[in-house]
Amino acid sequence: MWRCALPPLLRYPTVDELGVRAAALVSRRPSDARLRRVGTSRAGTPMWLLSVGHGSRQALVVAGPHANEPVGGATVLRLAERALADPRFTEGADATWNLLLSLDPDGLRRNEGWLPGPYGLGRYFRNFFRPGFLEQPEWLPDGAAAAALPETRTLLDLQDELRPFLQCSLHGVDVGGGFVELTHDLPGLAGRVAHTAARLGIPRELGPYDTLYWPSLGPAVHRIPPPRIGDLAAAITEAAVESTWFHPYRHGTVTAVVEAPMWGVAAVEDGSPPADAAGVLRAVSHTLRHDARLLEVLLARLRPHLAGMPDAARLLAPVDDYLLVCPGLADAWDPDVADGARPLPPLSTAHLVALRIAGRRLALRTAGLLHQLVTRAGRDPAGVLPDLDRLIDDWCADYRDGMGARWIPVPRQVEYQSRVVLAAFELALRHAPACSRSGESGWGSQAAVPMHRE
Repeated sequence: MWRCALPPLLRYPTVDELGVRAAALVSRRPSDARLRRVGTSRAGTPMWLLSVGHGSRQALVVAGPHANEPVGGATVLRLAERALADPRFTEGADATWNLLLSLDPDGLRRNEGWLPGPYGLGRYFRNFFRPGFLEQPEWLPDGAAAAALPETRTLLDLQDELRPFLQCSLHGVDVGGGFVELTHDLPGLAGRVAHTAARLGIPRELGPYDTLYWPSLGPAVHRIPPPRIGDLAAAITEAAVESTWFHPYRHGTVTAVVEAPMWGVAAVEDGSPPADAAGVLRAVSHTLRHDARLLEVLLARLRPHLAGMPDAARLLAPVDDYLLVCPGLADAWDPDVADGARPLPPLSTAHLVALRIAGRRLALRTAGLLHQLVTRAGRDPAGVLPDLDRLIDDWCADYRDGMGARWIPVPRQVEYQSRVVLAAFELALRHAPACSRSGESGWGSQAAVPMHRE
C-alpha cells in the first residue's frame, strides 16, 4: 500500500504551501492524481483543483470558503492522502475525489499573520480577516446568474461540470464545537459524528446560534432550510439566502457543511435544561448591546482619519456587517424585547452557551479588524489602540477563563473533519447512481500538474 512521503502538517498551511504539497502528491502518483487550475481569484491567485481517482461518481470538497477558517486546506490534503492510500475510497466506490484547495485564496493570505502560530486567541483576533458578506464567495444574494465574484463563478462552474453526488464545504468554528449542516438527510451521520468526536475529544455543538430555527437531524446535525427572501441581517446570521450549498441541488447533490472547532468549549454539548434561561438571555443581550456601543464609539473616533489609512474599505466592510446585525440579534435574544413574531425555540444549556459565544465573537472580530486598520497604518491619530487592546484582552480572557475555551491541535482538527467527510461520503454513496461523466474535459490518465506559482 502506498504511503505518503510528505511530513504531517502540524500547523495550518498557507496558500503557497497548499499548492506545493498538492503538486508533491501528484508527482508521486501521477496516474491517480491530477492538479489543474480551475479559476483565478480577484487578486490573480490561481485556484487549484486536486483530483484523485478515476471513478464515475464525483465528490467535490471545497476548502476555505471563509478566509479565517484554514483547517479545510489541511483537510483536503489529508483526504487526498487517504484516497491515494486506500482504494476503497476510489476504485472500490467508483468515485473521483475533487478537492478545491481554497475558495478564497486572497482572504487566506490576509490571515497569514496568525496561520503559522503560535495559536492564541489574542493573536488570532488581532490578525483576523474575513471579507464583508457580499464578498464571501459561497453566497448568491442576487442568484447564480448574477454572481460576479470570479471565485463564486469558479465554484458554480465546477458544480455544473461535475454534478457531484456529494459536496462538502469545509468550515472552522473559532470557538465552540463541531457540527454538520445538510441539504439532505444522511441517516446515521449523527452517530458517526458522535463517535468521531468522542474518540478525538472534540466537543459537539448541539445548538449553534445560526441554526436556532433549523430542523435537527440528530445531535450536532442540522437540516439547512431552502433559501428565502429576507433582509441582509438575516442573510448574514442565518444563511437565509441562495447559496452554492443549494445550487447543485438540481443535480441531486447532497451538500454537507462540516464545521471543526479551533478552540473547544465543553459546555456547547450540554443538552440539559437551563436553570434560568431568561436571566442568561438578558445577560447575553445586554452584553452584546454594551460591547457594540463601545465599538461604535471607537469607530466614530477613527472615521475622520480613515482617508489616509491603507485598505480601509476592505477592513471596514465586515465591521459594518457585524455592527449592523448586533442590535437585531440582541433584541431577538432578549426576553424583555422580543415581540413574539418569531419566538425563540426551547433552549438547552448548549444553546445559551452558543449564544454567549456568538455575541462575544461579533465584538472580538470587530475589535480585531479595527485594530488591524490602525496597526497597518502605522499610526493611531484617534488614540484608539490602547482601548482596542484592552477590549481584545478582556474578551479573550472571557472565552478562556469564563467559558473554558481550550486550543485543539491542528492535526486533531484535521483528523476530525476528514473523518466526518469520509462518513458523509460513505453514507451519500449508498444513494449515488453511477454515471459516465469523467468530471474533466479531455480527461485521461496522463499527469496534469501545472506550475503552481505561475
